[in-house]
Amino acid sequence: MKNKTLHLDYIKRSENRLAALDVLFERESWPDVVRESQEIVELSLKALLRAFGIEVPRIHDVGDILESQRSLLNKSSKAELAKMADISSQLRRDRELAFYGSEDLTPSEFYKKKHAEEARKNAQWVVVQVKKAVLG
Repeated sequence: MKNKTLHLDYIKRSENRLAALDVLFERESWPDVVRESQEIVELSLKALLRAFGIEVPRIHDVGDILESQRSLLNKSSKAELAKMADISSQLRRDRELAFYGSEDLTPSEFYKKKHAEEARKNAQWVVVQVKKAVLG
């Protein structure tokens, strides 16, 4: 595993963002919970890539990169890889919409508690899986 300091920093920052996510959830800021969940998943998955010496691209959804580099990952990473990639893809679709909205969509009106609950649950799960894969 290369540059242990950097990927550990990514994990720590992901955990810190999970704590911030709770504040957004308590304030019922559903689109912000969705957006921040995406960033947590992105940062966590990039920690996983870095931990196994895989080049980290400057894109928001690294699920395809993880899948293509499956052979470089350890057994625990491989077991949950498909689910992690799926979560990354789902949240990536919501990234800009949750933050900016669109001509016919206001984020605070569109995103509901159920969206925030699912996004937060998925972000928490990904962080746990990445920590397990990286730290053992």
